[in-house]
Amino acid sequence: MENRHVLFGVEISWTAILTATTCGTSAMVVLFKWYQHQQIKKKIQNARTRRDATIQRAAYAVRQFKDSHSVTDTSHILSLPLAELIKKLKDGSLSPETVFHSYMEKTLEVNKRLNCCTEILLESFDQLKNIGYCKEGLLYGVPISIKDNLGFKGHDSSCGVVCKLDQPVPEDSVLVKVLKTQGAIPFAKTNIPQGLLNYDCSNPIFGQTVNPHNSLKTSGGSSGGEGALIGGGGSLLGLGTDIGGSIRIPSSFCGICGFKPTTNRLSGQGVTSCSKGQKAVLSSIGPMARDVDSLALCMQALLCDHLFKLDPTVPPIPFNQKVYTCSKPMKIGYFESDGYQMPSPSMKRGLRETKALLERAGHTLVPFSVPRLSYAMHELVIKGVLGDGANTLLSHLKGGPVDPCLRPQTVTYNLPHTVKKILSVLLKPLFPRVADSLGATCGVSSVQDMWKTQAAIEDYTQEMIAEWRKCEMDVLLCPMLGPAYNFFNCGKLTCAVSYTMIYNLINFPAGTVPVSTVTAEDEQELKRYKGHFGDPWDKQFVKAVTGAEGLPVAVQCVALPWQDELCLRLMKEVERLVKENK
Repeated sequence: MENRHVLFGVEISWTAILTATTCGTSAMVVLFKWYQHQQIKKKIQNARTRRDATIQRAAYAVRQFKDSHSVTDTSHILSLPLAELIKKLKDGSLSPETVFHSYMEKTLEVNKRLNCCTEILLESFDQLKNIGYCKEGLLYGVPISIKDNLGFKGHDSSCGVVCKLDQPVPEDSVLVKVLKTQGAIPFAKTNIPQGLLNYDCSNPIFGQTVNPHNSLKTSGGSSGGEGALIGGGGSLLGLGTDIGGSIRIPSSFCGICGFKPTTNRLSGQGVTSCSKGQKAVLSSIGPMARDVDSLALCMQALLCDHLFKLDPTVPPIPFNQKVYTCSKPMKIGYFESDGYQMPSPSMKRGLRETKALLERAGHTLVPFSVPRLSYAMHELVIKGVLGDGANTLLSHLKGGPVDPCLRPQTVTYNLPHTVKKILSVLLKPLFPRVADSLGATCGVSSVQDMWKTQAAIEDYTQEMIAEWRKCEMDVLLCPMLGPAYNFFNCGKLTCAVSYTMIYNLINFPAGTVPVSTVTAEDEQELKRYKGHFGDPWDKQFVKAVTGAEGLPVAVQCVALPWQDELCLRLMKEVERLVKENK
């Protein structure tokens, strides 16, 4: 038997060590890389083992509870809307223990099918024991799921990258603290794409999350674990983050409601990312749920004095219930296509049908066009998010495996800037959209250029507001990206986030509401889809959305900055009219 030696916890043969020593530096480099690879594998395996252990312990606790209690009809509990569930919890007709274990059991079942959780928060069982002290909270006894990158004391916020493993955060994020004060019980962390700058939901640590309506489709991202868990019935309320549609896209793909508030309406303290410090295109934290009233109730609960004391950088603006519940007719702008990425047939039909419902209900609909969208996408969005040429994101991936869903992006990001610029010039006559996007991934060349970009973003925001006021609009109705993609397409179609990312750029609140499902006629019409440019991205889009009959279709609602309640009001009106029309 070969003599072996344990080096920093990794077993290495003496033969390998002697060979490396005698063969010189190059062999030592190979040996070191091999050692690094083993360490990464070990980290990933440890993370999976921790997750599996929390799942097993939660399953055991659920079995114990069911054995010792006469559990009522859990399907009834799981079907209750949030407000009605809270009412029953507060009047005592349902116990927090029964509700909690019902949702925990359902989450474990959904996760087994969809792979949507990164771990079960076992501390939730301890919080449950003392939940009676929070009976006055607006979310009393409500189990709530949170995206992986929201800090929860003692747990990793991995962002799907190996370098953030084994780094448990020292305290809860501000929003988790507020949730607990309001009586909510955070009980699960949910899956994300590697690095978060992707709208699929797969990473080398926890794997691929699948869509609750079709296991051959992605759940979307980056809050894809939340979308899948809520869409699959395992949670009725969750928190996600959104820098380019990361709440709205999985909500659309999974058939639920999602809301991106104005940035800094809710605190971002304790929320992790792989692009911290990037300020050109802003991220936002917001709720995801089955219905709009649940989103509004969550916002009302979070926008409280406790939040404003914990994070004094958040404007102390409580939720305006009067605006949300107002029934006065609205003047609503709309467009069927943003002119950059032609919508799928179901996207266009969903928009038209919703527009007709709103008009019949007495609202005024006026055409609107987003100004200079190609310019905004290339010169402001891409150059803003990738101002460093994607170096910060790539640094988080260094040394570890790159997920297949992210690889199409990283291949581009890793190209030398000179190569990108040459390719951009060569491709310009054939595929101008592809060429301009490729050139923009170089980012900016200096601090001065970054300042110019940020100044241009400010100017563009004012241009958008001026167009908005010219139409005298209250709110905006527009298509929402969908239906859910086939796997391995999101990284190849970064162009399609034009429908969502523009509102992160200009910091407008935006939300998505399901309004329909894909029909056989939509699928037939997709065969005639050409796109606006006829370039490789238009052809890839058809491949991405094909085979979606029966999947959810959504629309997007938008308002001016800080008019979050007005945006939610339009969402609620759309939801009400769609339900009445069925």
